[in-house]
Amino acid sequence: MPDVHERYIVITGGPGSGKTTLVEHLGAQGFATRPEAGRAIIQDQLAISGRALPWVDPALFAELMLSWDLRSYREPAGPGPVIFDRGLIDTIGYLRMLGRTVPRHLLAAAGTFRYHRRVFAAPPWPEIYEHDSERRQSLGEAERTYEAVVRAYADHGYDVVALPRTPVEERAAFVAEAARQ
Repeated sequence: MPDVHERYIVITGGPGSGKTTLVEHLGAQGFATRPEAGRAIIQDQLAISGRALPWVDPALFAELMLSWDLRSYREPAGPGPVIFDRGLIDTIGYLRMLGRTVPRHLLAAAGTFRYHRRVFAAPPWPEIYEHDSERRQSLGEAERTYEAVVRAYADHGYDVVALPRTPVEERAAFVAEAARQ
């Protein structure tokens, strides 16, 4: 994989579909990983009583996600694949899902900061979906998020590959094999 963006592999999908568990598992196998922006931002904003929460100020939340994702993109990594728990295109899908205009600078970032052409999408998985203090979406909202982010990646020229609904070890093997191609 000669270009840096070809080493950057995104795992996307709706909330509660096993993305983070998969990324953490791949990290334990030695892959460099980048954490999801949204959950960390929500945790930070709740801790400081901030406004950049998806249920308070979605536009500000989206700006912080973009900033986080740009920083994650630029963080140094070794020579091998880097697994991202979501990428900046997810923010485009999020805003579209809300019926909001996607700012030009976000579209410019999507064209400039590219990932591997193959993006892995974790489909909605009702059997493992759970609410928590940061994940307040209903299963229906999680499904709409999945559809919106998959569409956003496809619209930006990525090949979206659905992950199987299998145990994390099998999902990891599926992604690891593709990452080495």
